[in-house]
Formats: sequence, C-alpha cells, structure tokens
Amino acid sequence: MSGYRDGASNSKCSADTSAESLAREVLERAERAGKLVATAESCTGGLLATLLTDVPGVSHRFECGFVVYSDASKVRLLGICGELIEHHGAVSKAVAIEMARGALTRSGADIALSVTGFAGPAGPDDEEGLVHIAIVMSGGLLEHREYHFGPLGRDGVRDRAMIEGLIMLFKAMD
Repeated sequence: MSGYRDGASNSKCSADTSAESLAREVLERAERAGKLVATAESCTGGLLATLLTDVPGVSHRFECGFVVYSDASKVRLLGICGELIEHHGAVSKAVAIEMARGALTRSGADIALSVTGFAGPAGPDDEEGLVHIAIVMSGGLLEHREYHFGPLGRDGVRDRAMIEGLIMLFKAMD
C-alpha cells in the first residue's frame, strides 16, 4: 500500500502526554481536518474509545469502536481471515493492520487505529508487554509500530498502548 510508514514522524503534539489531553488534541485535529476516527481494540478493551468519547465539544469526531478481544470477534466483526490469525497469531503486525483495515471499512470513518497485544500476564510462549498498533486512512496511509513495553502489568501496558496509539493518530493526521 502506498504511503506506508513504519517509523517516527516529525509532527509534535503538546508536551503534556496524558491520555486525556492527547485524546483532546487528536479530536481537535480531526475536527480541523473534517475527519472521523474509529478504533479496533483488543488488549486495551475499549479504553481508547472511552477516552475519545469523553472529550466534550469534539467527541462527535469519534465514529465508533470495535472491541474485538477474541479471535472469533476479530473474524466476525472486522472480517479478518481466520487463517491469517492462525498463521501469524492474534498479536502480530499482520493482524493489527487487518484490524485497522476492517475498522475503517466497516465504520465509514476516515482513519482507524488498531491495538493488539499481551497486556499480561502472558502465556508461556507470549511476551508480556508486546503490542502492535496500526493506523489506516481512507487516503491510503498505513502505519504500524511494534512495542515491547515489558512486564508493566495489565494497566501499565494498556496505558502505554493508549498513549502511543494516540500519538500515532495525532501524527497521522498531518
């Protein structure tokens, strides 16, 4: 897909990196750009959607959120091929990208963010703190990032994933 990015952007958001203020900045930027945002969340369990709907005055820029914790819900709600999940695992770059694509396609939004990861505790073959975040835009931008937050506990991993996802959304709307 053209416009693929897998690295840092030069855009800067404010020095205040609290999730609440980042959510406001994302939605204010979406408002200025006339864009609608959607999310597809696994390990964050809808926390991003909650943050984005809590912002008064610009929450109307949030179109919808999909909480797709199980593999079956990823297939049913986002249209991800079950074989893709079997082959790559639910926590993978390939699945994160398809989650974002599915959310974009099924929501009518202009930009979609997906998050999938192991918030912890992880299974014997899983890395606690491994998170994949992807963004897809209707104009063709695709970005993916892989994070290794480590064993921060469920809340710690989820918080870090939310912040990084919001920063990615902010930068993608340049």
